[in-house]
Amino acid sequence: MLSIIFLTVFSFVLSLLLTPLLRHFALRRGWVDQPNDRRKMHPIPVPRIGGLPIVIAYVGSFGMLLLAGLQGSFTLEQSFPLVRKLLPAAALVLTVGLIDDLVGLRSWHKLVGQTLAAAVACYGGIHIQSFAGFGVHGILDVSLTIVWLVGCANAFNLIDGVDGLASGLGLLASLTTLVAGLLHGDAGLVIAIAPLAGALLGFLLFNFNPASIFLGDSGSLLIGFMLGCYAVIWSQKSATLLGITAPMIALSIPLLDLALSIARRFLRRQPIFRADRDHIHHRLLDRGLTPRRVTLLLYALGGLAACFSLLQSRAHGGLGGIVVAIFCAVVWIGIRNLRYQEFDLAARWLRQNGLRSMVTSHVCLRGYEDSLRAAASVEECWRTVRTLAHEFRFSHVELQLGTRSYREQLDKSANGSWTLHIPLSEREHVRFMCPFEFSRAPTVITPLADLLHRSLSEKAAQFSPSVPVIAANSSTPKACKRARKAEIMRRFSGNSGAIASRVHLGDPR
Repeated sequence: MLSIIFLTVFSFVLSLLLTPLLRHFALRRGWVDQPNDRRKMHPIPVPRIGGLPIVIAYVGSFGMLLLAGLQGSFTLEQSFPLVRKLLPAAALVLTVGLIDDLVGLRSWHKLVGQTLAAAVACYGGIHIQSFAGFGVHGILDVSLTIVWLVGCANAFNLIDGVDGLASGLGLLASLTTLVAGLLHGDAGLVIAIAPLAGALLGFLLFNFNPASIFLGDSGSLLIGFMLGCYAVIWSQKSATLLGITAPMIALSIPLLDLALSIARRFLRRQPIFRADRDHIHHRLLDRGLTPRRVTLLLYALGGLAACFSLLQSRAHGGLGGIVVAIFCAVVWIGIRNLRYQEFDLAARWLRQNGLRSMVTSHVCLRGYEDSLRAAASVEECWRTVRTLAHEFRFSHVELQLGTRSYREQLDKSANGSWTLHIPLSEREHVRFMCPFEFSRAPTVITPLADLLHRSLSEKAAQFSPSVPVIAANSSTPKACKRARKAEIMRRFSGNSGAIASRVHLGDPR
């Protein structure tokens, strides 16, 4: 216990001393974050190399423990060799973050660096052994571990949008892991996580609102990566069969923000790595909370998640599942209160069986396309279009193809409607009247219009009368020239019916 206190206190003091020194050094070198867009709310340039004092304090505390010769130094060497094996992976993550802070990196560059660091951590002994009660081995074990570590690193990177938020949540997660290690009697985990908690506490004094130094990518990526590694070690010692569930709950706020960001951008068809202003802390700011209140509120929620995590970690039998169920219900209530329109629309679409309706509609469209291609007359085309209109519950359908015109009122009781007009040529078209309570998914309209335009345009060229070939006649040179021009236009445009109807071959003008 004395070694644990020594690691925590020395790391705290070292971080407390190094942070202002490195802050002034970064200011002199111009390594600052400029307030140049709407996502950066700080009024003045702020240094962004917060990962350096944290990692120096962390490693320095271990060095002092070894020099002091306390009992914890022997525990470090015998019971927890992973600390030394993880240092190369942590150094790689720190290097990637620093390069991004100082010169800038593309998203995929950072992702490659994080993946390599996660692979190095796997080589050092970090492996997820079970997930959701099922054991994982081999390539699945390595893949799941890499995804977990990269996800944790990016989760803290994304949540770092308000002064003190990422460092404070990292401190809460570190303390939660420290308590879990004490409860499980895992001295190695306790010794590994204690100096991280001390370093984060010392740094938080300068990072809390108003911050005089930022974590930067070097700090946020490093904290997330290290906590992800220690969460895997925690899961290996957990008494519950749910494996890594308890550490996931401890890191739930950053991970939830990461999951929501990916889901939002997927639903909006936006690049996954594009920055936006719709993270959890941004939504709370838009609700009128000050940055400090947002940070304190998320601290409170992080503390609640820590309690759930420790309960789930110590639970046996079905009690662990009950804890997870209650936690998921709390998370669902929280997401609902954030009022993301994307998820409300997606939930409404799922409740209305939107997926099944869309699949059925697209299968039907394939059948109608085959019928139109096989149609040998305008009448057969009309019957197919009319059946399609009935299937999709249009209130009115109209077809002008070649010299034939058809129309039918399918639903006389429709109250109000909008028009879907599909031109085939200058004279030919398909037109539908759609009730406002149109039952089909809106995503079907575009493929439906494309199908009808493509299929019926081909039929229009097939059924329209062709332009007769006129022999050369010296008495009517203008007529022959116009005929040849009309024929060329017909071949290139495919709208022979519309062109031929406007060509008067005997007109001398």
